[in-house]
Amino acid sequence: MTVRVAAIDCGTNSIRLLVADVDPATGGLTDLDRRMRIVRLGQGVDRTGRLAPEALERTFAACREYAEVIGAHGVAPEHIRFVATSASRDAENRDDFVNGVVALLGVRPEVISGAQEAEYSFTGATRELTGAPDLAAPYLVVDIGGGSTEFVLGDREVTAARSVDIGCVRMTERHLLVDGAVVDPPTPERVAAIIADIDAALDQAAADVPLDRACTLVGLAGSVTTISAIAQDLPAYDPAAIHHSRVPVERVREITGRLLAATHAERAAIPSMHEGRVDVIASGALVLLRIMERTGAKEVVVSEHDILDGIAFAAAG
Repeated sequence: MTVRVAAIDCGTNSIRLLVADVDPATGGLTDLDRRMRIVRLGQGVDRTGRLAPEALERTFAACREYAEVIGAHGVAPEHIRFVATSASRDAENRDDFVNGVVALLGVRPEVISGAQEAEYSFTGATRELTGAPDLAAPYLVVDIGGGSTEFVLGDREVTAARSVDIGCVRMTERHLLVDGAVVDPPTPERVAAIIADIDAALDQAAADVPLDRACTLVGLAGSVTTISAIAQDLPAYDPAAIHHSRVPVERVREITGRLLAATHAERAAIPSMHEGRVDVIASGALVLLRIMERTGAKEVVVSEHDILDGIAFAAAG
């Protein structure tokens, strides 16, 4: 018997909704509605330690929309899960965020730890991969978010996980933002500073997760899926074409160089680029490239199924 669930993943850059029917017996999941809004909840958090009022209002506007969708599908309150990640963990005023979500959706956000975030990501990303003949375990799942990146290694179950504070928004705000505007294109010195931060964070991740033991690298979230879309020269963002696509490291290196050398207008003109990722995609691509170079991965398997799907499985009980 299936259970209708609603899963919400509120990250640093985006907030996403999945309404689905889940069969707890088989692990099957059928999408009914899957959508995403760029809200930049983490705007300025790395600098101020607080959630900005305008960022909160953008997030609450998305919550109002999602409440209507959840109600239209008749999801029972006990099967709604709202998971909040990096930005809301870091903010001094996270109670403003929590109280606003409760008022709009009737559920309390779960401000999960990095380890919990990694486990949800792993479940969502690898459930379909188990048994694929050319995708050997163990899998290393990397979820490149706005404020943090999760690393999780495992086969059918997680064996090691670590969250580190590198993400496309955090790196952009820390190194590419001058007087409120993104430097386009960044100087070599600014790029080198991002790389230094990424490499230091990879050292932290490697202390807990043996990055070199993975046989298959699986990449999640908007930076990775956008790189896949660019690699395929898609005329528009196409989740079906992106899901389980594979991007060789040479192509990731080429795209990263192109994005770092581009202006805002040139990045915005890429057909598959979401407007909310234009300013942060170069940093996200650089995170992915350094991970691939560090692990020796020859390719990344791109998954559209990620933490959101893991939350949905958990919401089914």
